Amino acid sequence: MPRRDDPQIGLGKAIRSLRRERGLSQEALGNEAEIHPTWISHIESGRINPTWGNVRRIARGLDMPLERLAALAEEFERELGAAGSGKR
Repeated sequence: MPRRDDPQIGLGKAIRSLRRERGLSQEALGNEAEIHPTWISHIESGRINPTWGNVRRIARGLDMPLERLAALAEEFERELGAAGSGKR
């Protein structure tokens, strides 16, 4: 069972994927979400876990429903879990 402080790698991958899909730099997304670009970098790499409020701000910065961001993050988590357990 994941712990609260475990890195949210799937969420970071989802944010990076959607940001790139929209042609945004980390700085541009940071400006849209009102989050420092360094924090965007740390979240995408899994070095820090964002607060719920920041996840909501990032979703707004990406101009997408929070539900879609969460669903993509879960999809990446499942893929990472399958890769880590030898399943594909």
